[in-house]
Amino acid sequence: MTTRTHIKAPLLVALTTLAIGGFLLHLRIHPFAEHAYGAIPFVSGLLSVLVVPCLFSFRKTLDYGYVLNGMLVILGTITMAHFSIEHWPRPVSLEALLLKTTLADILILWAKFFVGKALFDLELHGYDQSPVRHGPSWRYPNAGWWTIHLAVISVVYLLGNLLWR
Repeated sequence: MTTRTHIKAPLLVALTTLAIGGFLLHLRIHPFAEHAYGAIPFVSGLLSVLVVPCLFSFRKTLDYGYVLNGMLVILGTITMAHFSIEHWPRPVSLEALLLKTTLADILILWAKFFVGKALFDLELHGYDQSPVRHGPSWRYPNAGWWTIHLAVISVVYLLGNLLWR
């Protein structure tokens, strides 16, 4: 077994395990058949479990897996944050914010993002001790690109929520 396979295989298993865990957790909390708003997370969960690991498995589809994984994380973050805001815990306390909101779920979702990023970086840059990074921080695939997308998609979601109530 090569070093690449030895590292890539557990990362793919971690990515898939996080996706399955999040999918099952969401199904337990919001059964698909009972809530119409559960359709998007249901489809997102299926994509995360079935499609994203397959895309990360091949060098030709690596970029697609990275972008799909990241966009699903952004979508989940925004919708879960919105859900927490709509169901704000009363009375507000640090314990309530930590344990009675979707903060823990969002953190687990971002763990999925970073496992995907590790897979992407290892495949893209190899195992070189000092890989050369190119391009400005706001260009793909750098962190600024994800920050910009998180901000813009959040604003679009907010405007849609405010304008189409």
